[in-house]
Amino acid sequence: MRALRAVVVDDEPLARARLTRLLGSEPGVEVVGEYGDGESAAAGIRALAPDLAFLDVRMPGLDGFGVLAQLPAEARPLVVFVTAYSGHAVEAFDARALDYLVKPVAPDRLQQSVQRARQQLRPAVAEEPRYPERLAVPDGGRVRIVAVSELECVRAQGNYLELRVGGQELLLRETLANLEARLDPRLFVRIHRSHLVRLDLIEQLETCGTGQYVVRMRSGLRVTSGRSYRAALRRALGLPVAAEADEPAGPVRAP
Repeated sequence: MRALRAVVVDDEPLARARLTRLLGSEPGVEVVGEYGDGESAAAGIRALAPDLAFLDVRMPGLDGFGVLAQLPAEARPLVVFVTAYSGHAVEAFDARALDYLVKPVAPDRLQQSVQRARQQLRPAVAEEPRYPERLAVPDGGRVRIVAVSELECVRAQGNYLELRVGGQELLLRETLANLEARLDPRLFVRIHRSHLVRLDLIEQLETCGTGQYVVRMRSGLRVTSGRSYRAALRRALGLPVAAEADEPAGPVRAP
């Protein structure tokens, strides 16, 4: 994890030095700039593009709010206002400050501000789609719980799907498109408008006409693929999507 880059802006040298020292004791924080006035602070922030700025509110000339006003929105770091006066809190949060610290800054409050900054700057991690590990399949007056890991092949049969599981066939009232959307595409591939198979159970492909294959599963089950699904099947298996004329005749063993 890279260090949090911070600048300290305060017209009082002792206050600026103390805050810099406290930040220096925080792990993973690097103070990249110190400024004693608003004009130099605005210029320094534009040049350094820090993650976080600790801004004194009251300074001669350009105050802390004036510094922010000189920065375009895209160049503004996260801001913690630091002041000896509590009366600016509303204005500070109107300026979308991350935090508001009153001097003398307590080390534990500074730690809280740093932690808030880390949380805001942490990249958002997209959640992995969640796919079911089991399917509930009505079976007469009972409900069979089928492990998706044991599902070898699915065939559309009118208004039903025929699930092949452990050499048995079970019927499920659902469309193939709906079930396909529920299953992990890294594990299952559509090879025909009516057929869906589990990738890691494919043993061999055999050409059987223009753009079609007989897909042989490890169990010995043989399923014919559709021509329009040829490229998707080869891509899912990590095979080159070659031109049909260049494709060798005979069986192709799945990787």
